[in-house]
Amino acid sequence: MNPKQKTIDTLLQGRSTTIQNTSGRVYAPANIALCKYWGKRDADLNLPLTPSLSVSLGPKGSYFGFQMIEDKEHQINVNGIQIEKTSAFYQRLVSFLNLFPNAEQACLQIDIESTIPIAAGLASSASGFASVVKALNELYGWQLSLQELSILARLGSGSACRSLWPGFVEWQMGERADGLDSHGVSLPETWPEFRLGLHLISTQEKSISSREAMEITRKTARFFKLWPEQVEQDFKAIQNALSEKDFKALGQTAESNALALHAMMLNAVPAISYTQPHTLMAMQKIWALRAQGLALYFTQDAGPNLKLLFLEPDRETVLAHFPELDVVAPFAE
Repeated sequence: MNPKQKTIDTLLQGRSTTIQNTSGRVYAPANIALCKYWGKRDADLNLPLTPSLSVSLGPKGSYFGFQMIEDKEHQINVNGIQIEKTSAFYQRLVSFLNLFPNAEQACLQIDIESTIPIAAGLASSASGFASVVKALNELYGWQLSLQELSILARLGSGSACRSLWPGFVEWQMGERADGLDSHGVSLPETWPEFRLGLHLISTQEKSISSREAMEITRKTARFFKLWPEQVEQDFKAIQNALSEKDFKALGQTAESNALALHAMMLNAVPAISYTQPHTLMAMQKIWALRAQGLALYFTQDAGPNLKLLFLEPDRETVLAHFPELDVVAPFAE
């Protein structure tokens, strides 16, 4: 049996396999990892080699609307544009939907609204698959817990397991072969002054997917053997920084973790680089501002865009230097 199918069957044992709600609309936020996920111990189940830790992007994410239709195939619209059935996006989503019981009885019109660019290194797949499992939970009336939904979301996209909660979320790597102990956990720490600024360098689709880049790095980068040790140190440092509200320690560690990730990708064969000239210019600007005393840091995922980290009292100063910044307050009331 397909490993994903086995996990799904285990979680859904005794749950409804018939449609309970013929329409609905759900939302899941994107998340930005402060301590990155890069490398799998099981590629089929998206089980990570290390834990990771993220913060929610609040209103930046994916709305997933669904409605039963009389048709033989799903209809999928993204931001009002119908997706071709031959596209990789359509095939990936439908393949995931088909893993669930009696999928053939639930032909849907799916309307996805993404408030962030798709496939540009802004965790659109994380919010996307988290919203899919929330929609399925409504469609079938399963009443699954957020932990169980997190496991299901991970099967679609690893980092999606962190997009079921607001605020800071830890992805527990787990030890079980079936992955039932590998899921997101909401952390109790809140930080009302914490801010994320999305600095968009490019909204174009990435030339190489995170999934492919991750596997190439794992197989060919000599630096990869050092990654688990780096993550272990960074993970503990960020946990401590959160508990002590030490913004400098959090910012320094998150930035270092991101730079180590991208250095490791450059060490792969062939080398992988998502960084563009304007990305590097922004980094140098941040370093110069920090040398002048501004508490400003960044993180970078598998894409050219930066996410700036700062506190609310510094908002106006940061915006004076980055006027196009899209500021997110993860803990805003």
